[in-house]
Amino acid sequence: MPPERPLSAAHAWSMHLWWPALALALLLAFNFAFTPGFAQVELRDGRFYGVLIDILNHGAKVMLLALGMTLVIATGGVDLSVGAVMALGAAVAAVLVNHPDVPFSAAIAVALGVALLAGAWNGVLVAWLNMQPIVATLILMVAGRGIAQLITDGQIVTFTDARLSWLGSGAIVGLPAPIVLVAGAWACLATLARLTALGLFVEAVGDNPRAARCAGIGPRPVRLAAYALCGLCAGAAGLVAAGNIRCADANNLGLTLELDAIMAVVIGGTALTGGRLHLGGSLIGAALIQTLTTTMYMRNVSADVATVPKALVILAVALLQSPVMRARLRRIVAGARTAP
Repeated sequence: MPPERPLSAAHAWSMHLWWPALALALLLAFNFAFTPGFAQVELRDGRFYGVLIDILNHGAKVMLLALGMTLVIATGGVDLSVGAVMALGAAVAAVLVNHPDVPFSAAIAVALGVALLAGAWNGVLVAWLNMQPIVATLILMVAGRGIAQLITDGQIVTFTDARLSWLGSGAIVGLPAPIVLVAGAWACLATLARLTALGLFVEAVGDNPRAARCAGIGPRPVRLAAYALCGLCAGAAGLVAAGNIRCADANNLGLTLELDAIMAVVIGGTALTGGRLHLGGSLIGAALIQTLTTTMYMRNVSADVATVPKALVILAVALLQSPVMRARLRRIVAGARTAP
């Protein structure tokens, strides 16, 4: 038997994208057929409304987190602090927009800058101090939310600035602003990942740091850039979340969303061991998670039970992405065909 030909990069990418896209398509088809009103989309006052729009709108936060998390995981790391960085960025923005002497643009720039520095702090701990990524980011996961509490004096800070609220509840060309923000973030990161050397460096460091170093690629600045961009995406997600509810709740904003972001990245085909990244797959994974959540709510499934079918679907998609599992399934199917 001749040896199997290695998959091309495009074929490998399509294989990783196929299973989450199929799972999302099947879930949408189920809802179109059995969930009343799921497919209804209408235009009112120049803006689209409907369950499908709500899925994208509410899933925008996890999508933003997943985009940044993809870069980090592709380097072989992980970031458990993105939820806390969301709360930190939202707290800074809410406090500054309430200050009469601070321009709105400066408030947003400072909030995103703080989130960027928080991500860079994780990068320094991982790349220069050689801390395990879980330990390094766990530090900021705990401390970041505490710093956000200090900034807000332990209170829920409300604001009335319509411009900050617009980031979470506004619309552009009929679509919710968070959806457009996700599309812009994806376009920027995809350009960096595919049209510059950054994507190649990230994948090289994640696949084999020693070989990357021998090829002249410094793993430290690459990891620093990945964590910094992840922090920036988390800060943007924090602004969206704060704008949606018009307040900054340092204790609850972004809580446990880091887990959804990691699941979205894994579902999208980026391996936790590092290597090739799939930004588009991460978006599909985030959309799948939000669609599952919405489906549970619309089917009147109790919140205490909803996590079980959600976990089973995610497990099934992850298993189908495994080459070992697919090979075993092929052997089972082949054996069933040849059986008398």
